[in-house]
Amino acid sequence: MAVHLRLTRTGRHKRPLYRVVAADSRKPRDGRFLEILGIFDPLKDAGLPELKQERVLSWLHQGAQPTVTVKTLLRRSGVWKQFETEKAAKTTAKAPKTVKKTVKKKGA
Repeated sequence: MAVHLRLTRTGRHKRPLYRVVAADSRKPRDGRFLEILGIFDPLKDAGLPELKQERVLSWLHQGAQPTVTVKTLLRRSGVWKQFETEKAAKTTAKAPKTVKKTVKKKGA
C-alpha cells in the first residue's frame, strides 16, 4: 500500500479548510484516510499549517510520499528540513567505512 501525505478539503462554500492526512494513494481526495496530521487554513495571513510534527516525521521515515503542495507546507513549517537532516544523519551513520587493501605483487 502506497501512502501519500496530502490535503483533504473541508469547510464550507468559499471558506476552504484543509486537513493534512496520511492516506492510501488509491483512495479519492476526500475519501478514507489513515490519520489526520494537521490543519491548513489558506485564508489566514500566516499561511502556516498546524501540524503534528512527530507523526509527520514518523510517516516520512516510514516512506510516505508527500504531494507537491504538502511538501511546500512542510518546507514553510520547517518539518521538511528537520526530516532531511535526520535522514542525512541516518545515512552517514550507516555508511560502511572503506578499508584499503594492499596488493602484493608476485615476484617483487
